[in-house]
Amino acid sequence: MASIEKRVRNGRAYYRARYRDPSGRQRNKTFRRKVDAEKYLALIEAAKVRGTWTDPAHGKITLAEWLETWWGSAADLRPSTKARDRAYLNSLVLPRFGTTPLAAITQPDVQAWVAHLTARGFAPATVIKAYQLLGRTLTAAVNADMIPRSPCRAVRLPKIEREEMRYLTPAEVARLADAIHSRYRALVLLGAYGGLRMGELAGLRRGRVDLLRGTVDVAEIVVEVHGQLYTGPPKTRAGRRTVGLPRAVVEELAAHMGPVGPADAYVFTAERGGTLRTSNFRVKVWLPAVRAAGLAPLRPHDLRHTAVALWIAAGANPKEVSVRAGHTSVSFTLDRYGHLFPGHDAELRDRLDAMHAEGLKGTAGGAVPELRTP
Repeated sequence: MASIEKRVRNGRAYYRARYRDPSGRQRNKTFRRKVDAEKYLALIEAAKVRGTWTDPAHGKITLAEWLETWWGSAADLRPSTKARDRAYLNSLVLPRFGTTPLAAITQPDVQAWVAHLTARGFAPATVIKAYQLLGRTLTAAVNADMIPRSPCRAVRLPKIEREEMRYLTPAEVARLADAIHSRYRALVLLGAYGGLRMGELAGLRRGRVDLLRGTVDVAEIVVEVHGQLYTGPPKTRAGRRTVGLPRAVVEELAAHMGPVGPADAYVFTAERGGTLRTSNFRVKVWLPAVRAAGLAPLRPHDLRHTAVALWIAAGANPKEVSVRAGHTSVSFTLDRYGHLFPGHDAELRDRLDAMHAEGLKGTAGGAVPELRTP
């Protein structure tokens, strides 16, 4: 049963609020005014009824201390994702909240921090990513009963103005393929027409290429994190896919791979035969070829955007693009590339007109059939 005791120390009165936590342990907190002690106990009892009570001592743990505890259990993250997220946390989150106790972080504090990052000129996507990581960290604290609720709520975030992506024309793809070192000519064409990510190109093994069917099976990727190479399956289930290729690209792959070779050997390797490292490839091979082809600035990932644009131009519908690209949903495809589909509406209207015309042919004398109300 909760109670309030009046006590006097050095001639000054204070009030001790006493209660038992859900485990039955006796707890207390002192206040200068009785009304404050009463309000505190009312909140405590309400939290116990709702099941949201948390140990006040847990809220005294700093964000940095909690992050180290929680981060060690985040083993399901990929090495590349973990390294990227840790960089955001170290550079943007911990400098502001690292030494702050969990219970002391308020919603206005978070809103002010977001506004401060925006004012410093950080890109909206960067600010939002940092905010999401702070939110994940504090939500984990809520789930672990460290704090009653997260302060990351109802925060106004900067709006991301999506920039137009870079796409190459077929002629520009051919020019880049001619300009790059001959051992990577097939890589350029496979990226531009097959839509594989750079990690998927680096992780492609000979046994995953079916020259007879004209397909590649995307089943493994290679990523580099702080100089360390990691191999594994694609990030999502949708990323595990089979992609059909144009005949010209299949022929280039056949010429590149040669007649024989172990099935587990990588299709594309470093200059001396080791695993293809994206960082070295970009500096030593990609950038010189892009400059020579007169296409700078251009990223390796822009080959993937090019592939999607070419698929759409060739008549692929959103579902086909989503499956070929390994997107997690058609809605993502439409959000990212929907502006490239305007011609499909015109084609749909043309087909509807044709259907209507066929309907008119089936009526006597070509008269329009009378519309009947139910």
